[in-house]
Amino acid sequence: MFKKFAADALGLSDIGKVISPSDFDKVDSDDYVMHEDGEKIFFIIKSKKDEYCFTNLALIHLDGDSAISSKRMLKRYSYHTNAISKVYMETAGTIDLDVEIKFLIGDVNFSIDVDKKQIEQIKDLYKALINISETVAHNEDLFGYAKQSIVIAKEATGRITTQTTSPVAQFDAINESTYNWLKGKHSELKIKDFGYIFERYINN
Repeated sequence: MFKKFAADALGLSDIGKVISPSDFDKVDSDDYVMHEDGEKIFFIIKSKKDEYCFTNLALIHLDGDSAISSKRMLKRYSYHTNAISKVYMETAGTIDLDVEIKFLIGDVNFSIDVDKKQIEQIKDLYKALINISETVAHNEDLFGYAKQSIVIAKEATGRITTQTTSPVAQFDAINESTYNWLKGKHSELKIKDFGYIFERYINN
C-alpha cells in the first residue's frame, strides 16, 4: 500500500482520466473508430500510456509499453465475439487516489485505475458493462434453448412417415427448415450494437 501511495504522490502511477465527450475527437483512439459504419464512442479512459475507448460495438484499447514511450499496440475487442464477464468495481480507500474497474472481455482481463474524483462516471460505466454482460449471457441461454427445441422437433418429425414423401426429401426439408430457423434466431439473439445500453447508463 505504501509503495502504491508513494507512486501516486510522485506521479509515477498510471491513473486514468475519464475524457469529456467534447474531447473525444482529440484522443488517438478516435482515429480507429469505424465512424463510416455507424460506430459511436460512448466512454473513454485515458492514462499516461493507455487509452480505453468503449464504443457501441467494441472496446478499442491502445496499449502503451510505458509512459515514456510513444509506441502503442492497437487491440480491438468486439462485444459480440468477446463476451464481457466478471465485472467488478473497487472503490477508493482513505488514502487512495483512484478507483478501479475490472472486467473480463473474451479471455482478456482488464483492471483500469481511474481518478477517484470521477467515481460517478465510473459507476455509470460499471452499470453499462454489467448490463451488457447479463444481456449476452441471457441471450446465450435463449439460443441454447432454441437449439434444444429444434432437436426435439426433429426427433418428433422424424417419426412421422408418409407414402408421398421419400425419407431423403423429408430429411432435406427438415434440415433446410432447421437451418433457416436457427439462423434467424442467431441473428435475433447475437446482438452486435449495444449503443442502447450505453445510452441508458452513460450520463456524461
